[in-house]
Amino acid sequence: MQGRRGAATIRAVPAAEADSCLDTRGLVCPEPLLLVRNRVREMRSGEILYVLATDPTTQRDFSNFCHFMGHRLLRHEVRDGVHHYRLQKG
Repeated sequence: MQGRRGAATIRAVPAAEADSCLDTRGLVCPEPLLLVRNRVREMRSGEILYVLATDPTTQRDFSNFCHFMGHRLLRHEVRDGVHHYRLQKG
């Protein structure tokens, strides 16, 4: 799936991990941030969103988004060129 272009995939993941998942691999700035922003709007306070991304600018974008919008960036790690994020809605 890496390198694909188009709409992001949203799927449910186990509640222990997150309340939902957003796969933005292959998308570039500003698309991942816009999709995350729209998805977070649909969530309830305290819910966790798991995001996959390949665009390295998402690190800065998601960090700033959480900081300015009152959300929490719980975790960020990079594995095999894929950024894995866990964001919690404030």
